[in-house]
Amino acid sequence: MASGGVTYKPKNKKRYTTHGFLSRMETEGGKKIIQNRRRKGRVKLSVSDEKKSLVKRMETVKSSKAKVLKKLNKKK
Repeated sequence: MASGGVTYKPKNKKRYTTHGFLSRMETEGGKKIIQNRRRKGRVKLSVSDEKKSLVKRMETVKSSKAKVLKKLNKKK
């Protein structure tokens, strides 16, 4: 009897190379996917855009924390 192992081992590099923006733009079908997502108004067109949105979120968190710290320092 064959041992049943784990079949899904996620790797980000594989994910970006398969579903990333540049790989989508290389094929006709991929261009249609990007076109349809633009038409629908999606914020993330591809997996590659997740990094950009994560960086933006981190920047807003840092700036909001800085604002709170400034307010606390002014009160003292």
